[in-house]
Amino acid sequence: MSLMLKLLATTLLLSSALLAVGSGELIEKHLEKAFKSNPNISSLNIKVVDKMPVEGLKGWDAYVIKIDATLQAKPENREISQKMIWFSNGSVITQDLVDLKSGDSLKELVSPTFKDEFYKKENLIYGNANAKHKVAIFSDPLCPFCRNFVPKAINDMKKEPNKFAIYYYHFPLPTLHPAAVELTKAAIAAELKGHKDVILKLYTVEVDAREKDINKILAAFNKIIDANIKPEDLHLPEVLKHYENDLKIASDVMVQGTPTLFLDGKVDKTKRQYEKVK
Repeated sequence: MSLMLKLLATTLLLSSALLAVGSGELIEKHLEKAFKSNPNISSLNIKVVDKMPVEGLKGWDAYVIKIDATLQAKPENREISQKMIWFSNGSVITQDLVDLKSGDSLKELVSPTFKDEFYKKENLIYGNANAKHKVAIFSDPLCPFCRNFVPKAINDMKKEPNKFAIYYYHFPLPTLHPAAVELTKAAIAAELKGHKDVILKLYTVEVDAREKDINKILAAFNKIIDANIKPEDLHLPEVLKHYENDLKIASDVMVQGTPTLFLDGKVDKTKRQYEKVK
């Protein structure tokens, strides 16, 4: 559980409670009041950044709340920025809704909309930008499931460039796979130098996911890509800009794990919907 969620739990104690509340503005005011009751929070900004109807539950909406706060801590204060999902029917608000038949949390089925502005030219790896369907893939090249799934999915869709526009976003998991951070930056640098099919080749690079020696990581990468990416290339402004933009978009749509797929703006929990579209 994140520090912000712990603070929320101790401040609000709302894991199962419903509170009277109205529109998005009232939700903001209510959460702001609740958070400010915690003495460890010295500054706070709460904003509703997205709203979507809960499928199959008439009258209920899911709200994506962005919380920016300063937490008093030692040796120095911490700046926190986090998104959360809350549910409301216009009268009450709750942190979660549970399907009584299946026992499933409806929060697991909710994700912010993938906005048109997130489909950036530099992220389009295959297909035509005006293709019938847009697919956004967030992935870590050293994630075991990603290595089995992502190349196959990309190869399946790239066969029909007028049907699928494939957008790829780097989302390395540094805690689990430290080497993935440098690999993804190397991939960006290689693409900027004109190398082709870098993303697909990236999934065949053999390197220990825990490796931290940049020279060993780049040696494995350059061997597969047939490139000459150097450590200093990873710090080029255009490389860092692309990398940071990918992470920002991932944050905006609340990507939590890999691989995560969006099909035509909606998160695909099954990751297989692309196989069924006409």
